[in-house]
Amino acid sequence: MFKDRAIIFVLITLMIDAIGIGIVFPIMPDLMDRVGADTTGQGAFWGGVLMAAYAGALFLCGPIVGSISDAVGRRPVLIAALVMLAVDYVIMALADSFWMLLVGRTLAGLAGATYITATAYVADISTPQNKAANFGLIGAAFGIGFVLGPAIGGISAEFSLSAPFWIAAALSAANALFGLFVLPESLALEKRRPFGRRDLNPFRSIFDAFRMPGLAVPLVCILIFEFANMVYPTIWAFWTREVFGWSTLYIGLSLAAYGVLLALVQGGLMPILIRLMGDFRTLMLGMSAALIAMIGFGFTSTVTLLVIFLLLAALSDLVPALMTAMASNQVGDDKQGVVQGVIASLSSMAAILSPIAMTSLFQVSVDGEGIYLPGAPFFFAGLLVLAMFPLVIKLRGHASV
Repeated sequence: MFKDRAIIFVLITLMIDAIGIGIVFPIMPDLMDRVGADTTGQGAFWGGVLMAAYAGALFLCGPIVGSISDAVGRRPVLIAALVMLAVDYVIMALADSFWMLLVGRTLAGLAGATYITATAYVADISTPQNKAANFGLIGAAFGIGFVLGPAIGGISAEFSLSAPFWIAAALSAANALFGLFVLPESLALEKRRPFGRRDLNPFRSIFDAFRMPGLAVPLVCILIFEFANMVYPTIWAFWTREVFGWSTLYIGLSLAAYGVLLALVQGGLMPILIRLMGDFRTLMLGMSAALIAMIGFGFTSTVTLLVIFLLLAALSDLVPALMTAMASNQVGDDKQGVVQGVIASLSSMAAILSPIAMTSLFQVSVDGEGIYLPGAPFFFAGLLVLAMFPLVIKLRGHASV
């Protein structure tokens, strides 16, 4: 009963977090217009800077937050992060300049403990055998959030561009209050470890994690894949606006459709694939789907092709959950928080660099005087995934089944 109740709360928490994130995606082009972007390419670049600011704050604070949760428990850190997210969305709702948006997204990065601590919480109450499947449920919760988030954002923005942020703030605040009453602690006192000065240095935590036996390869794979996979949240709204002329409503609905597929894949299909094929073969299936989808989007100019490659893109989201589970299985309970924090930092490192790289490439491809190629960021992402395959093969020994 404890585990069922805890899993349900964590999944609701992550779903609401995803709603808050997803709400922003379809309105990003209009939001950049509001704060002074002159062209689609320029707006994409500024949007990339916002995403990099969020990721930069999460990169610096991720291991620290994970270590704090290893010392004081998951519950207080998780609830505090939800409160901070609510504050962030209020700032975003009131922002009338790019710099206010930048402050808001930086604050949200500091609150990135929501995902880090929730993942560590799930690791606490999971066995090595069901860890990948439970991390898949995390992906499914995000998928449901991405169904609701972009749809809410696209629809509510038709009335007011600030409305999506007020909705996200209310959801985050309500969930923090909910957690005060129903969320039990998952990390027993005897499994906690002291929080020391070295835990305040995110770079030391990352270096220490890479020295842990069996962690280096999955961590490097996570870093590269997350860099490539950031092409979707970074470029999607601007790319569909440029190629298809879509409004915030259609962008929101397309992202909602992707969220449905993500929930079906990670919540329904992933456990079946793991049972039938094992962790490693399922991972290779996801990697292959990622490669085909990214290259395919680079060539896409019709809605029919977009739908086909969207299906494959959903399958590619098998990869992060499996890689995270493989990394988690290499350490004990007392280091789950710091390892999840390091994973979040590596993902954030990718999210700092990738939006700048992808949006710069997109801007040159649509606003420059050279070849007009709005799909260029997808081609670049596909090449990165292709280059990963020799490294991913080394993960065969990290699979639990």
